[in-house]
Amino acid sequence: MFAGVDEAGRGPLAGPVVAAAVVVRDGQVLPGVTDSKKLTAARRAALFDLICEEAVAWSIASASVAEIDELNILHASMLAMARAIAGLDVQPPALRSIRIDGNRCPELTAPQRAIAQTIVRGDAQCIAIGAASILAKVTRDRMMLDMDARYPGYGFAQHKGYPTKVHVSALRELGVTPEHRMSFRPVREAAAEVHV
Repeated sequence: MFAGVDEAGRGPLAGPVVAAAVVVRDGQVLPGVTDSKKLTAARRAALFDLICEEAVAWSIASASVAEIDELNILHASMLAMARAIAGLDVQPPALRSIRIDGNRCPELTAPQRAIAQTIVRGDAQCIAIGAASILAKVTRDRMMLDMDARYPGYGFAQHKGYPTKVHVSALRELGVTPEHRMSFRPVREAAAEVHV
């Protein structure tokens, strides 16, 4: 058995960063699973349920906006990944490897670190990482839909917090919400404009 780990939400101006870890057996097939960015929202939602049913184990975790602002987005992403790995029901020695998307490894326990490896663009190469990318993306998108209901006018349901023209202009017109990342320059600039 091996785990794949990925995150969603590094680039947005608002909301948490979400990570997922998925454990599969060697040779296991999850039809249709690939990099979440290559899939439609409807396909991701269908695959979310398939992954939760078919995977040996899975875990989803996040790092909050406050943690992103305190640590920076890279370290917050690593924290979310470490939390997702820690939340798995299956751990070493039952796990043979932990494959992490990207080129950086989060802080892990010694047994986890001994079997961890990073894979650049792993979500398109490794079924477990692809599955993790789908769980993380679908979970974060659902959080942004909830945020859209709490903070109407920002368009969170459409842009999911990314720095689109619509989002940046809403920030300038409506101000900064508690869900916005103050450590991101467009948010700081919008906050400064509102206070002038």
